[in-house]
Amino acid sequence: MVDDLTVAVVGLGYIGLPTAAILAANGVRVHGVDVNPRTVEAVAAGEVPFVEPDLAGYVARAVADGLLTAGTQVPEADVYIVAVPTPFLEDRTPDLGYIRSAAQAIAPRLKAGALVILESTSPPGATRQLLDWLLAERPDLVDADGASQVLAAHCPERVLPGRVMVELVTNDRIVGGLTAEAATRAKAVYEIFCQGQILLTDATTAEMAKLVENSFRDVNIAFANELSLICDRLGLDVWELIELANHHPRVNILQPGPGVGGHCIAVDPWFIVASAPEQSRLIRTAREVNDDKPGYVVNRVLAAIEDVAEPVVATLGLSFKADIDDLRESPARKIVAELADAAPTAAVRVVEPHVTALPPELANRRNVELVTLGEAVAQADVVVLLVDHAAFRTVPHLKDGAVVVDTRGAWR
Repeated sequence: MVDDLTVAVVGLGYIGLPTAAILAANGVRVHGVDVNPRTVEAVAAGEVPFVEPDLAGYVARAVADGLLTAGTQVPEADVYIVAVPTPFLEDRTPDLGYIRSAAQAIAPRLKAGALVILESTSPPGATRQLLDWLLAERPDLVDADGASQVLAAHCPERVLPGRVMVELVTNDRIVGGLTAEAATRAKAVYEIFCQGQILLTDATTAEMAKLVENSFRDVNIAFANELSLICDRLGLDVWELIELANHHPRVNILQPGPGVGGHCIAVDPWFIVASAPEQSRLIRTAREVNDDKPGYVVNRVLAAIEDVAEPVVATLGLSFKADIDDLRESPARKIVAELADAAPTAAVRVVEPHVTALPPELANRRNVELVTLGEAVAQADVVVLLVDHAAFRTVPHLKDGAVVVDTRGAWR
């Protein structure tokens, strides 16, 4: 055991569960908490409710060793790690509702000296807001001088889906405390498993650091996506153009695609825009370029089937990146839904080898069906490659005259 330390991880999703598992693998007693009973049942049985390489082995071993348990109720613990969703509202301002719910669940179990770490990607000020919510529920944890007896820090995750269990250990971490003591205590938690450098700062800077990292990537992807639109207009191969330009020793253009997905890059820049709308003009424009790309792909497909009476469209991939099952904020998912709406007479056949059922907004459409790759392309008038899964890297046999819309440049 690690000095009898107890940790409660609130939120057993793509970040919370790996964090719980890696802590347990290093001898920490961890209790995972989630509002979804199915998730809790799976973890309690030593199983993983989503796809992430190597995670299943960690979870199974931790549960078998008695170091990882799961439930729907928050226990008393020394450390609470909050890893819940932070989506945005219709006006693209941050929705901190899940964080507030986590605070309300944690508050009754808090004791003086406890450390609460917010891992959820958050707008500036969210960690302070989390502590305020906790203390509003527990005013007895504020001393006579008005100081909190609960410590709070922000430590954003910085991992790549598909490599989470590796990067949790090897990547550098940023730890921002509301106080110096909170930062030091949080650093000690991550030193249990993190081999990378742990960098200390204040909570708001830590919050911004994660947003800035993803906004940087978003701006660069937007440049590549805008190039793809320009090249389509000029009749050029954007992938060849980028390959040639990248031979310059100081140029490294990213690859275009059908848009940007996932809970981070597609969301985080809007948190910066909401915090400083007049100063974040470039970040806003980049986000708009990437958000508009799915509509451009839809229009290309509609043009290809314009003169076909009852077209068959094969759409390959639904996840937001290759070889995972994570569909959050996926542009592919948006493209399929918009195609189904815009072409009601079309049979839209979806291939996603990492899921067994369509998401709700697609499952209820009469003209959308989840099928195998062979079934999808056999009679397809248009084949749209949306995600470059390993299963799609070999060009399938297409019927004569089929139009290919390759948004990834994988079949060049």
